[in-house]
Amino acid sequence: MNFFIILFPIFCIFIVGFIAQKTLKFDVANLSKMSLYVLSPFLSFKTFYTHTLTTDYLFYICYIFGLCFSLVIIASIWSVLMKYSDKERCAMILSSCFMNNGNYGTPVLLVFFGTVGFDLGVIMMVLQQFVMSTVGIYYAAKGSSHSDIVTQKDVINKVIRMPIAYGAVLGIIFQLCQIPLSKSIMTSISMIGDASIVVIMIILGMQLAKINITQLDYPKISFALLARMVISPIVALCMVSFMPIEPIYKQVLIVLAAMPSAANTTLMSVQFDTHPELVSSATLLSTLLSLITLPIVLELVEAPIPY
Repeated sequence: MNFFIILFPIFCIFIVGFIAQKTLKFDVANLSKMSLYVLSPFLSFKTFYTHTLTTDYLFYICYIFGLCFSLVIIASIWSVLMKYSDKERCAMILSSCFMNNGNYGTPVLLVFFGTVGFDLGVIMMVLQQFVMSTVGIYYAAKGSSHSDIVTQKDVINKVIRMPIAYGAVLGIIFQLCQIPLSKSIMTSISMIGDASIVVIMIILGMQLAKINITQLDYPKISFALLARMVISPIVALCMVSFMPIEPIYKQVLIVLAAMPSAANTTLMSVQFDTHPELVSSATLLSTLLSLITLPIVLELVEAPIPY
């Protein structure tokens, strides 16, 4: 019961965005641009500035990038076998290779693993944010239908100009150099950054309101769901078996790998027009499917049962 209670607010936010778009008809593309270029860099800065870097990050960095690129390879191989276009391949990668281990994953970890799981969840959220702001943006730009993105150099330029990664780097520099920020400044940064979490989820709800269910590409969505909810935790299981970390941390990493698709990917797909209907549908359906799959994964890894 606790599992469903902690997820209920998340679905409520999706519904708010859905209703808002149906009734008020917002410009979703401009809203996503505002979130990516204005709000998210502040969240990225805050996350990296407030969480102390340790040597354990080296293991977690290898894990998060290893998991991501393993799924990228799997999605790419499947795309080649199915003769998908490059744009379709990039949309498949956005749908299946990035998990929602922030506003979705950390509450789950707190309930089932306590503060130990929550603390590791925050670390992985930080690293996942960096992966999405680099690798995720790369594939979103590469699969874009925008006329100003025509070569590999154009794709790289889009990644370079994306401010989220700079927010992360700046946060790391401020932390390592021990540059103090006043409470009022940090409050402002937190308010702007934290707003991006809710805005992203509302945008996902808005994007879902624009989808025609009868025109969804179910074969592509089915593979994206399979990769995200089944293949990902299996790959994670293989990876953590070689990592010199505590068993409970291995459990946490496997559970995180089974999280649904990250809402940020919808933001990227809308901004770059990389099959946003496919990415947003995969995000919603994987979130709904997680109500069934996550309890199974938690049971298989023998996660502590909350009372």
